[in-house]
Amino acid sequence: MNKGKKIYGFMVLAALFWSGAFIAGKYAVPFIPTFTLTFMRFFFASLILCILSGAARKKEEDRFRLKKEHLPIFLFTGIVGMFGYHVFFFIALKYTTAINSSIIGAMNPIVTIVIAALFLRNKIPAKQIAGILLSFFGVLLTITGADVETLVQLDFNRGDLWMAAAVICWAAYGVFSKSKGAGIPPFWLTYYSFLVCTLILIPFVIWEKPWQLLAQAPPQAWIAVLYMSIFASVAGYMIQQIAIKQIGPSKTSIFINLVPVFSMVLATLILGEALAPIKLATAGIIILGVCICQLSGSADQKG
Repeated sequence: MNKGKKIYGFMVLAALFWSGAFIAGKYAVPFIPTFTLTFMRFFFASLILCILSGAARKKEEDRFRLKKEHLPIFLFTGIVGMFGYHVFFFIALKYTTAINSSIIGAMNPIVTIVIAALFLRNKIPAKQIAGILLSFFGVLLTITGADVETLVQLDFNRGDLWMAAAVICWAAYGVFSKSKGAGIPPFWLTYYSFLVCTLILIPFVIWEKPWQLLAQAPPQAWIAVLYMSIFASVAGYMIQQIAIKQIGPSKTSIFINLVPVFSMVLATLILGEALAPIKLATAGIIILGVCICQLSGSADQKG
């Protein structure tokens, strides 16, 4: 099997790793405070990337020298992309299901397009507008459970709303890192973003006083933290970056659509969450909308 075909298999594996984070998060959030959980995930991930940094420095394309002007970039990516997304993500998992959160998370490509249009003045092709509206409709159905009364009374599940906020943070991180961090090798952008997030979390962790609770955390909570650090953060990122270099960002991003599919299966089998038909329908609507946007974007780039 050649490299091109192998990377497709690895990207499916990466999507599986990312979907597993929703399951791992559900295991960890009842026992570990939010800020502490986020800190632990990025502390271990930063430690692993620090070990790998020696090999990265030897590669010509990954050589990077930290300068003063890079600080605002890493502050934004670390605070908004890592701190913001993951804190909101873990709060969301306290109040909503892994299935709902993964379905809403599938909106990331759509929100990214909208944020890029608002702040970078990127034009949205007419064909993509239909995909955006379709995906937002799918999210609305997910949050309301297709119940009109819920929409009228604005009685939404707060976990779903926290997850929507998390998606906005991650999309903003993606747009910002692409525009302002274009000259920074992906490895170092991620490493320093992880590091900033870890350092900023320290006072929040002290405020939570986790030492009063961590001793009571069961083994599965610790395993979940290590899983999210090693597989969802480091391994998933490394595979994604290799894929971007080999098959390009457009083809790589398509595999993200597998995350809610895998998450629904895992949440049903491992967590025992109910997979209602409406959830399958809303996931399908969102993924269809994302695919329309991705295909429309690729066609416009070729034209």
